[in-house]
Amino acid sequence: MIRSFVTVLSGTLSSRLLGFGRDALIAALLGAGPVADAFLAAFQLVNVIRRLLTEGALNAALVPAWLRISRQAGSTRAAAFAGRVLGTVSAGLFVATIVLALLMPWIITVLAPGFAGEETLTLAVNDARLMLPYLAFAGPSTVLLALSTAQGRFALAAFAPLLFNVALIATTIVLLMQHPDPSSAALLLAATIGIAGLLQLAMLAQGGKHLRIAWPIRVSTDAEMRRFFTKALPGMVASAGPQLLAVGGAIVASTTPSAVSWLYFANRLIELPLGLVGVAMGTVLVPELSRALQSGDQEALSEVQSRGLELTIGLALPATLGLIILNEPVVRLLFEHGAFTPGDAAATARVLTWLAAALPAQVLTKALQPAFFAREDTQTPLRATLIGCGAAIALAFLLAQPFGAAGIAAGLALGAWANAAVLIRRGTASFGFAISPDARRRLPRIALAAAAMGGVLWMVAARVSEPSGGHLGAALVLAALIGGAILFYAALLLALGVVDWKEAARAFRQKPARDLHL
Repeated sequence: MIRSFVTVLSGTLSSRLLGFGRDALIAALLGAGPVADAFLAAFQLVNVIRRLLTEGALNAALVPAWLRISRQAGSTRAAAFAGRVLGTVSAGLFVATIVLALLMPWIITVLAPGFAGEETLTLAVNDARLMLPYLAFAGPSTVLLALSTAQGRFALAAFAPLLFNVALIATTIVLLMQHPDPSSAALLLAATIGIAGLLQLAMLAQGGKHLRIAWPIRVSTDAEMRRFFTKALPGMVASAGPQLLAVGGAIVASTTPSAVSWLYFANRLIELPLGLVGVAMGTVLVPELSRALQSGDQEALSEVQSRGLELTIGLALPATLGLIILNEPVVRLLFEHGAFTPGDAAATARVLTWLAAALPAQVLTKALQPAFFAREDTQTPLRATLIGCGAAIALAFLLAQPFGAAGIAAGLALGAWANAAVLIRRGTASFGFAISPDARRRLPRIALAAAAMGGVLWMVAARVSEPSGGHLGAALVLAALIGGAILFYAALLLALGVVDWKEAARAFRQKPARDLHL
């Protein structure tokens, strides 16, 4: 599991770092005005669907189903099932792309009611329509990613999303050199997203070239497909909790000038640790837990759940404290360029503080959901996600008027904690989370080490003066603070007996078990 986790983490880290570069360039190109609000509102819509499909969400239904059919009926039957899923999902998303393009003015009006009657609405609709071809390519990419994960081939699934950011970065650099009108630049960026989807599909198709595609069938006449979609649709929505919160925040923020941009850029900083920990663990845990459950190995089940919980909490807590303590210098370094003003940076930093408070809840949700998905229960995570999103939007509306964008972020944070609380309660009542004695001993020590690291980082950061040397000097100081905090935290984990580096090295060298390939 450690090998697989590190593989997915490496690919996700690379993608997130490229995403930071992408967003820093977009901020410099578009700033935080109406053009940026329109582009980012449209981008968030497409990005939610992209994340929902490609970042492990389909694992919720496809991985357990494929493993079950492979073990019960053989690899040939499993390959045929995968081909039917591939053809049906691809055709369904192609049709959905056309329908969404026709309905886009009404969709944007619902998602960003503050744009109604403004030129921003027209800009957002045009941007979104140019982005939509990506969804047609995302259909087959989605299935190929999930099948790679089911077979234990995590590297392809981890690194394929890099092409999405590479294409957008290349286009943005060219546009910055040409100095086009911001509205035209936004349209060109939107069109590039479809090309990025095609590049990603071409890469993934190399791993599934032996898969035989079966074109759309009547799902009602195929018991396996009917069972798959009954599980898949709720699971995909449940896995998109963080993205749905972002869309909910954008809906509320659309009535406040520049708030959509502030929330978007702050949320991008949250997505780095959330992607590294939450997405990586969610991707790895579903197949690991499915194998343990299908083999009836209770010891392996407890070990997988315990290690997953330790890794998620051990990485999420220090990341949360670091983002809260270093919020302003991080935002200024990454985004305060070109059209993105110091006032925008200060507002984004305030939003980041509240969104960071939700990070442990979102990561915990990503770690808890696989326990339900592996049991082919996608309804419970769906209900938890809907409860959390409903609470988040209601609280964001209540807090938006007195506290502005920061109040919206606080409402989203409380909604994320509501989601995690429902999962903990339902899981404990339904099957109980099997946590090993070692994990019960280590988890409080992990929390203690993170708190100590946060305290030391806060004291040191408060005494660091404004660095000279512009952005380079600020980057060096920030790198020193973050690097020192990581080393101090690692030393505390070692001193408290949480980490055994020799045991981790042995586990990393051990080759993972693989299921039959297609």
